[in-house]
Amino acid sequence: MFDFLFKRAADQQPDPQAAPATPDTGAAAAASASRRDEQTRVANGLAGNEAGAVELILRSEFAGVRLAAAEHVVSQPYLEQVQQAMRNTDRRVAKLMQGRLDAIRYQQTEQQKAQACLDHAQRLLQDEKLTPNQVAELDREWKLVADAPSLIAPFEAARAALAARLEAQVKLQRTIIDAMAAVRQLPGSASREEAGQALERYTAAHADYQQAPEHNALPRHLLRDYAEALEQARAALAAPVKPAVEAAGAVAAAAGPGPAVASAATNADDSVGAVDAAHPAGSAAADPAAALATGAATASDAESASAPGAPARAPQKPAKQAAAPKETDKKFLETLDALEAALEHGLLHAAAEHDKWLKEHKTRLTHAQTERLTHVRAELKRLGDWARWGGNVSREELVKAVEELPALGLAMSELAKKVGSMRERWKSLDAVSGHAPKSLWERFDTACTTAYAPAAAHFKQLADERHANAAKAQALLAETQAMAAAAATSEADLKNVAAAGQRLRQVWGRLGTIDRKEKRKLDQAFDKALSQMLAPLSEQRKIETAKREQLIAEAEALQPSERHTLDKLRHLQERWQEQAKALPLERKAEQALWQRFRAACDAIFAKRKETAHAADHERKSHLHAREALCKELEEAVFSGDDKAQLAGIAQKLRDAATAWHAIGAVPRAAEPKINQRYHNAVAAVQAQADTIKRRAGAAQANALRDKLRLCQALESAIGAKPFGAATGTAAGNGAADAIGTDAAGTAADVAAGNGAAGAAADGATGKGAGLSATAADAAVGEGAAGAASDGAAVGAATDAAGWLARWAALPVLGGEYERALKGRFDAALAALDGADGKRVAYAEQLERNRAKLLDEVLRLEIVAGVDSGAEFARERLKMQVEVLQSSLKSGQKPQTASAAYLQLCAMPALADARTTSRIEQLFRRIGAAERA
Repeated sequence: MFDFLFKRAADQQPDPQAAPATPDTGAAAAASASRRDEQTRVANGLAGNEAGAVELILRSEFAGVRLAAAEHVVSQPYLEQVQQAMRNTDRRVAKLMQGRLDAIRYQQTEQQKAQACLDHAQRLLQDEKLTPNQVAELDREWKLVADAPSLIAPFEAARAALAARLEAQVKLQRTIIDAMAAVRQLPGSASREEAGQALERYTAAHADYQQAPEHNALPRHLLRDYAEALEQARAALAAPVKPAVEAAGAVAAAAGPGPAVASAATNADDSVGAVDAAHPAGSAAADPAAALATGAATASDAESASAPGAPARAPQKPAKQAAAPKETDKKFLETLDALEAALEHGLLHAAAEHDKWLKEHKTRLTHAQTERLTHVRAELKRLGDWARWGGNVSREELVKAVEELPALGLAMSELAKKVGSMRERWKSLDAVSGHAPKSLWERFDTACTTAYAPAAAHFKQLADERHANAAKAQALLAETQAMAAAAATSEADLKNVAAAGQRLRQVWGRLGTIDRKEKRKLDQAFDKALSQMLAPLSEQRKIETAKREQLIAEAEALQPSERHTLDKLRHLQERWQEQAKALPLERKAEQALWQRFRAACDAIFAKRKETAHAADHERKSHLHAREALCKELEEAVFSGDDKAQLAGIAQKLRDAATAWHAIGAVPRAAEPKINQRYHNAVAAVQAQADTIKRRAGAAQANALRDKLRLCQALESAIGAKPFGAATGTAAGNGAADAIGTDAAGTAADVAAGNGAAGAAADGATGKGAGLSATAADAAVGEGAAGAASDGAAVGAATDAAGWLARWAALPVLGGEYERALKGRFDAALAALDGADGKRVAYAEQLERNRAKLLDEVLRLEIVAGVDSGAEFARERLKMQVEVLQSSLKSGQKPQTASAAYLQLCAMPALADARTTSRIEQLFRRIGAAERA
């Protein structure tokens, strides 16, 4: 329980035996510098390899290298990986990664804004009723985009398409206004036939206007007024011709509004021309709202000037000079000036207030003032009409925006603000543009109610939660007051009271939101009830504090050198824990008392620890002795032949084990490491012994192969001269004939040459590395003599002493192979030295065993899993069936490959080059399996 005390004491005590800096420290520093240089070189050569840079940062222990590698990390996944790994390790790299991540996220945010603008532009292109203020809002949104080069071209293309649509709207509106003015002038034309033909053309044009792509964006009344103008012109042209006097009056009456219409048309042309002049062909839609407003205003003026219901103004007769009017009311003129100023600045609401005041206050005006007032009121009416039209358009957009609010998924507070701002904008439109139609208001109110419904439900839920939290607070307050009454009795468990007080404080803090007025009252009541409940606990804690002080004094009075000091100290610690569990003190007081008690315990343990340093020093000396022993084993070198080396290794391992066990204990922290080092050193020495043993095994394998080849060469020599030629020259000629014809039973030089080739192949693949020098020389000599001299090989074959010398030059085999091959060699040698009959009989036996040898080789290839070649496929299949049937009938375990090969080696038989190569292939396969 108090293990951390010992740990702190051990950490705080300096080690008097700590060794000063040694040459190993310098070597470690040099190695560290070398690693730093190598890693720096790797960091400089990354060249955009982010994966390599991340790997180098995560494994490097040098801050400079990590910072250099971090310069090559630019993609977001790698940046996040490095930032997460280096957040608490390398602040410079983490700060660099965070900065790049912030830049990437900023670019992504700007890209998202640009994409939203592009999507907005695409939606506007699909909208049938495109208005200039929508395009203006799109331009304002695009100005907020800081950096999105990849989307500039698509947005500019979409913006150009929108500008083209607005320009088409302006042209269409101007065309309709001009046509309407021309239609209203048709009844006053000289020729009724030409007027009728023009009327038909304008009627056909009206159908085209209704089918135009931008007809939905026109003012609602424009096409209707144009149709009414067509009907009025058609009715006027269809009326019969009146007498001359009435016709003259009609012509005069009809000529009255003519100048007004012409003036209106001229004004329309001038206004549109002004727009065109201000915005040339490349930017015709730079201010589409102004162009549309100008055209529409001109249309309204033309309509009001040429309305057929308007009374024709009679020609003014020269009037008598009227008497000078009285002095005009100064206030009236000031209001009229204010009305003009309000109209000039577009303050329609203020202008309407001024006009209302003027209507309420009548006064006598001069003719010029009357004309001025009439003109101002006409302008006020025109602006009012356009304000109503523009207000309805704005209200339509406002309704559309409110209807789209539910799909935006806004937060409840933001949604409430949005709906409130929409209603305020509606009220402001009422003040500026007049009252809206009832149907439009009902649609807007329904949309606002629907959009605000989630927020209303959310706020209602919050209010319900506040009321529920207040009810919980009341219940918690009642519980606290009841516990305060119970704690005042003498039977109360103060530990439970302390736990309850802490619990009540935590629960009160997690109650949630409550209305401010109720919250203040409830907090005051709760604090009062909690203070009453904890009052007895405070008194008891004072008593417990005195008991803890007594324990501290007893711990400080203990003598570290006494025998039972540790037992007494542990007893004091147990008493401290019991008291702490019985009644916990306040956290700060408990922590301060515990620090003092722990300091007294640490002092005792520190003094007792000082006596243990001698034992630590002894264990360190044991560690050094074991390290020296491990070093001696690691540097051990053995000389002599294989047998002497094996003996030396065995003796060294026995001596090391004895010395290891004689050394005493070492420090516990270093014990696993030194034990592992000792075992590794012993394993390395043992590996040397295993290598020597494997080398000896390889030499035995090479000797087995060489002796088998020697037996085959001797038997080939016997089979090559079955009739006993007297001289070696004849035998050599026979061997030469055998070589030239490639007949079965080749001469000794051929066999020896094959053997030399096999030995060379084995040496190239590492399998004949242990071949002795004598055997290698013999093999090379045999292979070289085979093709150069025809008679030398056969002559040597007839020399028994030569065969015995070659046998004696090969190493002695171990086990059954030496006896089997020695018997085979002796039998062949005896047949070679014997009479011709014996030799002929042995040659016949060799010839008879040829087929048996082939069968045994095929059987052994099946057992060992060696490929026999395509020419033996049929025989191999037949042999496999026989082997399987025999094993199933006998029920015995099949013979091992090693035992079968031993029998094959002991069988005397003639073998051609193909059979010899198959036997050597079996030897390599089976010998490798045995060595493994």
